[in-house]
This record gives sequence, C-alpha cells and structure tokens, in this order.
Amino acid sequence: MKIINLLFFIVFSGLCALAQEKSEELIVEVTADHSDWVYKRGENANFTIEVKKDGEPVEDILVKYQIGLERMTPSIKDSVQLSAGVHQIDGGTLNEPGFLRCIATVELEGKVYRGLATAAFEPEAIQPTTTMPEDFEVFWDSLKMEAKKIPLNPNVRLLEDKSTDDVDAYEVSIQNIDRTLIYGIVTVPSKPGKYPALLKVPGAGVRPYAPDILAARRGFIVFRMGVHGIPLTMEKEKYEELAKGKLFGYPNFGTDDRNEYYFKQVIIGCIRSIDYIASLEKFDNRNLGVIGGSQGGALTIITAALDKRVKYLASYFPGLCDLTGPLHDRTGGWPHTLEKETPTPEVIQTTRYYDVVNFAKLLTIPGMYTWGFNDETCPPTSISAAYNSITAPKDVLIIKEAGHAYFPQQRKLMESWIEEKLLK
Repeated sequence: MKIINLLFFIVFSGLCALAQEKSEELIVEVTADHSDWVYKRGENANFTIEVKKDGEPVEDILVKYQIGLERMTPSIKDSVQLSAGVHQIDGGTLNEPGFLRCIATVELEGKVYRGLATAAFEPEAIQPTTTMPEDFEVFWDSLKMEAKKIPLNPNVRLLEDKSTDDVDAYEVSIQNIDRTLIYGIVTVPSKPGKYPALLKVPGAGVRPYAPDILAARRGFIVFRMGVHGIPLTMEKEKYEELAKGKLFGYPNFGTDDRNEYYFKQVIIGCIRSIDYIASLEKFDNRNLGVIGGSQGGALTIITAALDKRVKYLASYFPGLCDLTGPLHDRTGGWPHTLEKETPTPEVIQTTRYYDVVNFAKLLTIPGMYTWGFNDETCPPTSISAAYNSITAPKDVLIIKEAGHAYFPQQRKLMESWIEEKLLK
C-alpha cells in the first residue's frame, strides 16, 4: 500500500486580515518570521508583535509577552512599551523537534486582549513519549467480544418535526457495555436504495444534537453519536445542569483503573454505533466512514483502529494524544490528565490504554487529518506525535494560525474528502 504523506501549509491570513480591518476591537497580532512558521532545529525564530485598532497601529501601549514550549513554564517572560505599534523579539530556538510559542497580551480599559504564534521545529520528527502495553490489543479485543454478546435492543423514535420530505430523522438508543446506553441522532434518505454511512463522533461537552439533514440529502446515512448515555433531544437547561453537576470533569473519571475509565464505555459505544449502522436495511454494507474533532478527533482514530468495517477517517485536532508528555518535560494532549499533579503509576498506566498514539499505530486505512499550530487545547506537539506514528495512507491540512476551532474552509475540505471517498 502506498503511503501518502502530504503536508500543506495553507494560510488564511488574508481572511484573518480582512476580519481585523473591519473590527473596532483592539487586535494583538503575533507572527513568526518564516512564512510557514516552520524552522530547522537550531535555527532562531523571531516573533513580531503588532497592536492595531481599526487597522491602524496603536502607539505607546504596554505589551506583556512570554515565549516557551506549549503549556510549559515560559523560558522568556517580559514586557515592552510599543512606540510604533510593532515590536520584534528574538524567540530563540529549539534543539529538539517541537513547538515554541509566543503569547502577547495587552490590557486596555479593564479588558485583556491576546494574540499568539507558534513556531514549529521539524514537527515531522516529533516522536511519542507514551508506550504501548503488551496486552493493548488483547484488552480491546476482549472488550469488543464482551460487547458483541449484548443485544443492541434499539429503541427508535421518529423525530417528525426534524424530518423532511426527503430525509427521515430518528433518535435511537442502543445497549452498551456496563449496563450503559448509547444515544444517537440518525438521518436516513427517504428514497429507497442502499447508501454509504458516516459515524460522526462528538467533541467534548454535554449538549443536544440535531439531525444532519444536509449530509443525508447528499446520499449518506448519518449517525451522530452522544457519549454520555443520555437522550440528545432534551431541553438545553438539562445539559447545562449535567455539565455543571454529575458530568463535570468526566474526561478524568476513573483514571486510576483501565476498566473504570470513563472513555472505556465511550469507545466501545463507538463500536456499538457501527453495529447499529450495519443493522440498517438501507446501509450498503460496504462504505463506512468516521469523522470528528477534538475529543471526536480522538474517537475517530480510535474507532477506525478498532473496527475494520471503517474504510476512511477524517480527524480534526484530536485529543488524547501522547498523554505522558508532561512526564518528559513537554506538553501532553487533552484532557491533560498527567499535567496537574504528580500522577500515580496506576493513572499513568491507564493513559497508555487510551492514548491515541497507540491506536494510530494500528491504523490501516486512508485518513485525512487537520490541526493548527496555535491550538492550546490539543497542542500540536501531542498531535504530531500521534500523526507521525501512522503508517497507513494519510493526508494532512495544516492551518498554522488556527487554534482549537474549525475554519469553514477546513470543515469543507474534510467533509468533501471523506464523502468523495465513500461515494466512489
């Protein structure tokens, strides 16, 4: 199988600049002196800080800045009084592959404005810090076998107010391991026929979900999955109550035991969701893709690694990557389980069974990946460690200015990529 490894540094700076020119807000803009923000090890990165309002430089204003590895104690911390709205800083270099970030802040009339830029030093050479347990595959195979014995017992409710003349929408619940449920919002083209399917896995949080009518109109069965075992069509206030109460901090529930960690039932729930898709009469039983971002980006890679029914994947800025980074003086991925306090050996070991790096090594199918250098939630060091572990065919879109958010062009490219693959 030919391995595809394309690195596109696509910059939407023109779009960003246009938005800034129209803004009456103060803008703190940080850039690195290489156009792609990519450097060789040992090469200096210079950062430029500009403060603008209405597109014009702001003079005589105090800027505080810091430079260092992502989410680590900064190596440079200082301030400067801008005389002409612009200041350049020698950010230094890295002698190891990684990312060096400059963050600048300005306070004006009681409000803090912020900007950042992140220089990449040979990111293609970043290696993971985590290791794969010897029984990693055995552990997950045993859980899949356990789940297979449980009947789906789907409870299906037509969402009449969400359905259209050409798309039927449903809320579905199915049985999962540990006596839990998985809920999903399913959309199916009304017209008779056989269709490819998409499993859409969610980012972090507690929220309702709407049917994906547009994708169904393009000829796809879509299963939008929830991960918390709760209905997906309740009032907004119910989710807010759960997010602040029972489900507050869920990404770190049960971290001291691989069998009690919250994401165990979530990951097996992804497999169960595919079981449900496979049971649908209109599924073509061949073309299945999975797509998601952040938490969902992690679940996308994990699901594709564990379930051979998945033929293509599209992952946005995945979390759960190289979680042991903080044990090696660098950042780890969301939810930063090992970052906040001295972890026990049990917690460290649990992370290894759930680290995207170890699932990435098992991938065999084509995937499309995307992230930004300025992501502070799922740091690019952690994502690069996972991406560099993939030996399957892979394409990647890097938007260097992007943080932990979707650019419209990014979403369009990712969805087009996986839909085109499934429709071949």
